[in-house]
Amino acid sequence: MYRYRLPPWLNKVICVIEKAILPILIFQLIRTLFLTTTFDLILLCILICIFIVFYLEWI
Repeated sequence: MYRYRLPPWLNKVICVIEKAILPILIFQLIRTLFLTTTFDLILLCILICIFIVFYLEWI
């Protein structure tokens, strides 16, 4: 999807998520290392997938 064809408000939301995903991912990784639960692992996998999507610029 071409990012700049989206409405301006949605483009801003995507930019905020793109900037915030790495610190959230690092925090979740540390949390998962110390307190491993099924929910933490699923959430970590979802965050990694979102990070990869932004890194490869699929959105």
